[in-house]
Amino acid sequence: MGTREGAVGRALEFFDGGGFQQLLTDLVAVPSTSQEEAAAPALSAYLETAMRPWLERLGFAITISPNPLAGFGPILTAMRIEDPAKPTVLLYGHGDTVRGLEDQWRAGLSPWKVTAEDGRWYGRGTADNKGQHAINLAALEAVLAERGGKLGANVKLVIEMAEERGSRGLREFVAAHATELAADALIASDGPRVEPEVPTIATGTRGTFHFDLVVKLREGGVHSGHWGGLTTDPAIRLAHALATIMDRDGKILVRDWLPQGGVPRRVKAVLEGCPVGGGDGAATIDEGWGEPGLTSAEKIYGWNSFIVLAMVSGRPENPVNAVAPDARAHCQIRYTVDTDPDSFAPALRAHLNAHHLQDVRIENAFIRMPASRTAPDHPWVGWAQASVARTLNKSVQIIPSSSGGLPGDVFVDHLGVPLVWIPHSYNGCKQHGPDEHLLISAAREGIASFAGIWWDLGEAGTPPRT
Repeated sequence: MGTREGAVGRALEFFDGGGFQQLLTDLVAVPSTSQEEAAAPALSAYLETAMRPWLERLGFAITISPNPLAGFGPILTAMRIEDPAKPTVLLYGHGDTVRGLEDQWRAGLSPWKVTAEDGRWYGRGTADNKGQHAINLAALEAVLAERGGKLGANVKLVIEMAEERGSRGLREFVAAHATELAADALIASDGPRVEPEVPTIATGTRGTFHFDLVVKLREGGVHSGHWGGLTTDPAIRLAHALATIMDRDGKILVRDWLPQGGVPRRVKAVLEGCPVGGGDGAATIDEGWGEPGLTSAEKIYGWNSFIVLAMVSGRPENPVNAVAPDARAHCQIRYTVDTDPDSFAPALRAHLNAHHLQDVRIENAFIRMPASRTAPDHPWVGWAQASVARTLNKSVQIIPSSSGGLPGDVFVDHLGVPLVWIPHSYNGCKQHGPDEHLLISAAREGIASFAGIWWDLGEAGTPPRT
């Protein structure tokens, strides 16, 4: 008879012996960026050649389906059903990546090759998300080997290939396959820990709402000598509009955008003492920036933020002596489930009008990913927290919203599952930019954690089925 310790030991032996690094190398070698049309064949190749043989070896029945929306990557579903009466966990991952940005990586690194250096594995997708879902599946393989091919529970899997394009088509797909994807909980991995050394469970994510602020006053630029001081400068009008939205210290002034009751009590309680860090020098936590009176954890995991992602007037790369005809800023609100994104644009319109900025237009408003949140004290969250803590002999930090975007709302809306996100990365992993990497230490803890989770799933003591 196998043991829990034996299962965790098998997973760590595979990891420490180089097996996982080779597996990750094979996955990263598939240039499956969904953001470049020419890479479309690689999206299918990742599922067919990298995933299918491995999953079939683990006893999954595989289906690879076209995306319901034309032009977006395929979706793999895999079923491993031992007994429908046993607990069922839904595992999620995405095999697509952002662009490789090959020319921006530092010397000696390549996006499509795994390079080990200073306790890190470099390569596109190592952290987001190939490395993370591979950790979970490798842990499952170790548990199956320890238990003689049986898990004692059921696993369903979704791997999409359009997450880096907003998970387009996933909602339609899950809605159409809700019966076959039904599960007791979603337990999956993406995003960062609160700090590299702190095991973390996120029970949701903030949503992302985008819009453009536009000031367009004329069809073309006019001579700055003849017209400067006489005709309105759209860049100045736009700058004043932004200044009414947020003050100099990062406090949002459009108060209707914010949770009206403040940070909810249960969210505040779970974030008490929560650390935030591990940016590895990429950015700083500026204590005076943002909503006054909130901790850093409350600001990023329990509150809304406003960001100007890009802004332009004229041609900064080649200025001319002209008053520009227009100015534009692309903006984003990261929001929790405690606010209604449908109210954001109307609230901003009323706010700008009140400041006599009727000429500032709001264009192209849309939700890229909706917010989601499972109650931090949900039984499945507590079960997973206890399992990880037992394996690692560490405290596990629960947060109500991961700091990045994930399609958890899709699974909540159509499957009604609680969300248990267990990230294996950290804030400084440089995902979406050059030099993306996975911390080897966090990955090692991740494979051990999931070996414990898979083992415990097959034992008594899982939350009651509803």
